[in-house]
Amino acid sequence: MEPNDLPIVCIPLDLPDEAAAQLLEFLRNLTETLERHYFGQLHRLAQARRAQNPDPDYPFDRPESDPPF
Repeated sequence: MEPNDLPIVCIPLDLPDEAAAQLLEFLRNLTETLERHYFGQLHRLAQARRAQNPDPDYPFDRPESDPPF
């Protein structure tokens, strides 16, 4: 096994209910923070993808009027 074969994150298997809820809340907050931080880059990527594939059902498409949060 190579070092890169190991998982980056080890998820605990048996968490108490409260700890599981706290973990999920932390991950949601982390995701929101990352989306806010990288919004400009994500927006540019979505625009580039939209220009390459104008199909309205293309993933990651969101109308310009929708706010990011």
